[in-house]
Amino acid sequence: MQLFRLISCAALSVGLLGCGQSSGPNISTVATPVQPASAKVSNAPAAHPVGLVMKTLTNPFFIEMEKGARRAEKELGIALTVKAAAQETSIEQQIQLVNDLVAAKVEAIIIAPGDSMSLIPALKKAADAGIKIVNIDNRLDPDALNQAGLGVLPFVGVDNEAGAYKAGQFLATHASTPTQAAILEGIRSADNARQRMEGAKRALIENKHIKLVALETANWKIDEAYNVSKVLFAKHPDVKLLFAANDMMAMGASKYLLESGKVSVKVVGFDALSEALTEIKSGHLAATVDQQAAEQGYQGVVLALRLLKGESVVPVTMIETRLITAAELR
Repeated sequence: MQLFRLISCAALSVGLLGCGQSSGPNISTVATPVQPASAKVSNAPAAHPVGLVMKTLTNPFFIEMEKGARRAEKELGIALTVKAAAQETSIEQQIQLVNDLVAAKVEAIIIAPGDSMSLIPALKKAADAGIKIVNIDNRLDPDALNQAGLGVLPFVGVDNEAGAYKAGQFLATHASTPTQAAILEGIRSADNARQRMEGAKRALIENKHIKLVALETANWKIDEAYNVSKVLFAKHPDVKLLFAANDMMAMGASKYLLESGKVSVKVVGFDALSEALTEIKSGHLAATVDQQAAEQGYQGVVLALRLLKGESVVPVTMIETRLITAAELR
């Protein structure tokens, strides 16, 4: 319960509060924070009103994303309004937040959508009102965007499939005898959740000794992961490897495993939350994947401002991922 309280307090203290093409000139890869000189505003007569819509602030990942966006706000001279739904599954609330920003007459909306399809009609209304749109974190479905008449929206994110593949490889490395594995997925209608599942699955089944016995969704939530893990391990007590598509689910699963005495299960997450890094240091988690949440928020603001200035932008800006294990934290 202490871990649950820690994460809730982190959220309250801040606010009470397929990644397209893989090569070529249309993709920008960002390894470290970048402040493009052309995006700066000097002696601007008025700050551009820009909205940032995130999935939730109950997940520390999005708190870090907001920090990056706030840094860009200060450096680049915009007026940022941050909106977040109550939960990552609160898709209808996210739609309303987009509508609220349209009514507030912002000039640009940066969105980390909870669903890759459902937000598109609301964003089309925003675009029709002359508002620039930047997509970050979870990619909106390209085919659905085209069908809606939105075309290509600039996207900032990571190669989720590749990041999860790294995590799956790490889990599979020492499996030299028959070993059962399982995956906790995010929201299945979200593109990043699908990619992470596919990347981890590919890496795990490449090892001939590993049998993937369960694919279950916990919808990115720590409490749901705890409950799903209870059912999963009752059905598959011999699972020794578990990939969770975000750190919240990894920590929920880890809490159940500690309470039930299943300390031999190796658990890997995704997001590199500070709480997860602490769990890695303590040996409760084996690894996580850093996808630079703050940099995604920062680069989203950079692209929004460039669009408002009439500059051309690349369709896809990729942020690098890296696997973090206990060895990196020593």
